[in-house]
Amino acid sequence: MLTLLLGGARCGKSALAVGLARAHPAQAPVTFLATAEPRDEEMAARVAAHRAERPEAWRTLEEPLHLPEAFERLGPSTTVVVDCLTLWVSNMMEAGWDDAKIMRSAGGTACLAGERPGLAVAVSNEVGSGIVPAEPLSRRYRDLLGRVNTVFAEHAADAFLVVAGRVLALQRPPSTAARL
Repeated sequence: MLTLLLGGARCGKSALAVGLARAHPAQAPVTFLATAEPRDEEMAARVAAHRAERPEAWRTLEEPLHLPEAFERLGPSTTVVVDCLTLWVSNMMEAGWDDAKIMRSAGGTACLAGERPGLAVAVSNEVGSGIVPAEPLSRRYRDLLGRVNTVFAEHAADAFLVVAGRVLALQRPPSTAARL
């Protein structure tokens, strides 16, 4: 069962993801799939702060690129938190993956997350609500992340927009909207 949390930077998505995992049945082990790579002091401090928010009993897997393989290694009842899709897409782009490969990986990951009996919570930024970026690379990133978020939303049982620590449930479109 997949839950998708979308929102802007520093709006409370990660804290909500941790809270959802904590509230899940205590007998289920929790694995945190971290996509960030602490390449500088500021990012290392962010990673450390996020790690401090999690219970020590949780397992952390650092997986900047290969999320489908990471999901396949986890038990079906394991609660999984993926934080975050935003950096995951950036990492794949930086590794030279083309759009088709990124979307195949996203589709496979979303499918695995959505079909598992255990809870999976995926965190991602909503970056398409602002201005159109001036640079082609930034536009490509914005567009790719939007498509990845859409794929995850399609496989999610629940999706929420997080703004200033508050949540808004996102509904599936009416069936007639697919024909528009």
